[in-house]
Amino acid sequence: MQLTLLYFARLRDQLGQDQETLTFTGHSVAELLELLRQRGAAWADALAVEQPFRVAVNHSVVHGPHPLADGDEVAIFPPVTGG
Repeated sequence: MQLTLLYFARLRDQLGQDQETLTFTGHSVAELLELLRQRGAAWADALAVEQPFRVAVNHSVVHGPHPLADGDEVAIFPPVTGG
């Protein structure tokens, strides 16, 4: 399946890109995150389980077991703070 991945804020800076199109053979957000972590140290550090970030699929915040489908837009971003 083809996914559009979007990276925002700190993650965009750490990963050196703001978006990409990815051919993905897995099924869930958790599998996608594991695949991305395998790209190298910067990816593993930025997307480590203990790091604060959220994932949205087609503009809805989801969690690891959420299934993915062809054409999904997956946004990965740090939590938003305000004041």
